[in-house]
Amino acid sequence: MKDILFIKTSSLGDVIHHMPAVTDARRAQPDLHLSWVVEEAFAPLARLHPGIDEIIPVASRRWRKTLQSPATWSEMRRHYATLRAKRYDRIVDTQGLLRTGLIARIARGERHGYDRASIREPLASLFYDVRHKVSRDLHAVERNRRLTALSLGYEMQGAPDYGLSRTSFTAPGEPYVIFLHATAQARKEWPVANWIALGRSLNERGLQIILPWGTETERRRSEEVAKALPNARVPERAPLDQVARLIANARGVIGVDTGLLHLAAALSVPLVAIFAGSQPRLTGPVGSGPMTVLGAEGAPPNVVEVQAAVDRVVSSS
Repeated sequence: MKDILFIKTSSLGDVIHHMPAVTDARRAQPDLHLSWVVEEAFAPLARLHPGIDEIIPVASRRWRKTLQSPATWSEMRRHYATLRAKRYDRIVDTQGLLRTGLIARIARGERHGYDRASIREPLASLFYDVRHKVSRDLHAVERNRRLTALSLGYEMQGAPDYGLSRTSFTAPGEPYVIFLHATAQARKEWPVANWIALGRSLNERGLQIILPWGTETERRRSEEVAKALPNARVPERAPLDQVARLIANARGVIGVDTGLLHLAAALSVPLVAIFAGSQPRLTGPVGSGPMTVLGAEGAPPNVVEVQAAVDRVVSSS
């Protein structure tokens, strides 16, 4: 059995985009032992993939805030010891950043990654023993799949498969639609007034609106939208495996370019994607469920366009 170490630590969308590569590797070489280094907040989601044998959480985001603490340095040493506890046959860094290249260098084994022309941070390619050319004009899911196939020596086949099953989460309950309004970049947001107008039209159809959040700013925005709607709910913050269950049971998801939108696509939940400050060609949702992608960088859709798309997608579910 060969030991493989994947390095894809963050962000949420990037972690989800790596899942089809995990599925490919498991199918092509079933005897592999697959380990994955991932940021601790995203570990519950990565554990949902049935092809992964071991999750190695890393807490780089938390460590950066407490570098003066002896406890932080002690935790970092334990993490590095875990990485070096075994020798891997292949180490595959599909992230392509200096910090993930450093993780690859700390781990023991033959290190694979993107070459200088293919990588997000060119200096990171210095950490790899074997460098692969993968066009940056490809969608992120395709880039992950190609790099992994080149690193492990198999031919990529078929459409992307995230390894997640919506049916394993589904449960009866009141019909609802999820609004994913939150994003780390203001340029990707859709106005609150638009969300309220869309929510009222869905309430009239007997659909409850659910507004999840991740930060206090996002919580306040969720509450602002919910306050203006007769049938809306702001849930408690929850781990990502529980959020996956919430999304899987939705009649549909409407969201901006954010990580949870890609989770909805991975679960084949009907969705409408709203792009305002980024280009969907390279990072838009990819999945097998009913899906409509609207807008582009600098050209967001209006409420009428989104409502028409929701009518098509939600009715098809």
